[in-house]
Order: sequence, then C-alpha cells, then structure tokens
Amino acid sequence: MNTAGKARRLAILSLAAWMTVPECLAAEPASPGAARRAELIALVRQDCGSCHGMTLKGGLGPALLPDTLKDKPALALKATILLGRNGTAMPPWRNFLSDDEAGWIVSNLQKGFPDGR
Repeated sequence: MNTAGKARRLAILSLAAWMTVPECLAAEPASPGAARRAELIALVRQDCGSCHGMTLKGGLGPALLPDTLKDKPALALKATILLGRNGTAMPPWRNFLSDDEAGWIVSNLQKGFPDGR
C-alpha cells in the first residue's frame, strides 16, 4: 500500500473511532459566513448534483435527501465527503472543504438542503 493509501486508511480508522461517540456528544459544526455558505450551496447543488441529481434525488450517486440520510451517522457522511469512496465515482473533497464545512453540509443535507435562492 502506498503512502497516500496508508494515510487514507488511517484517516478512515480515526473517523471510525470517533463514530463510536454518541451523536448527541458530537459538536455542531461551525456555520460558515454568508459568502462561504452561498459557495457551499452552489458546490452541493452543482458539483454534488452532477452525480447525485440536480435536485439531490439521486442519479449516478444515491439520493441526498433527509429521508435517505436520516439513519446514516453524520460522521460517516462527513468522512465520505472528505475522503471519497474507493471503487466508486465519489471523489475526496478534503482539498476544497474544511472539516466544519463538510459537517455543515452533512447537517444541512440531513435537515433538507437550502436551495440557494
């Protein structure tokens, strides 16, 4: 396994350890400022929407609607956003998003993502 693969595996294992913490103890992600929120909404609607459907109802990737995500641990969803999924079209977004931004996206996807208007 190369260095990047080892680093990814370590990050996944670290996040898996955090996933044992009850959700009620997980800190709410910091809300980004208004300008960055607008950028994140556009990123989810356009970039994520290119695979998950422009209305997030599914496409190449699964639906990203509250009903589909309600039983998924927020930390696991955040790990998927930041680290991607090997063997799928899901890329890692950690070069473009902070941990808090990924957490904010997950929190909003689980509640119903804003439409950006």
